[in-house]
Amino acid sequence: MGKQFFAVYLNPSRPDFAMTMTAEEREIMMLHVAYWTEKMNQGKVFAFGPVFEPKEIYGLGVVGVENEQELQDFIANDPAGKINHYEYFPMKAIVPGTPDK
Repeated sequence: MGKQFFAVYLNPSRPDFAMTMTAEEREIMMLHVAYWTEKMNQGKVFAFGPVFEPKEIYGLGVVGVENEQELQDFIANDPAGKINHYEYFPMKAIVPGTPDK
């Protein structure tokens, strides 16, 4: 069986989080970026970053994993989970190397 894809949302703890982060929160978010960059380098993440939606900035990622538990483990170990909230949804992603069906 191939990878399962998910759209992953990192929702901020407050609407103005991106503009009002404390030094401690900024440090956690830098660890978050390093964490997901490592997953990207492993071929598990296809894209991630902030979305500048007018009401609030939130994080979005496209993740391809062996199963949902693997994604749940990624989320559980992300430093940003201490200060923000995750949501994710299954996705039928078309990525490089996806065979035509």
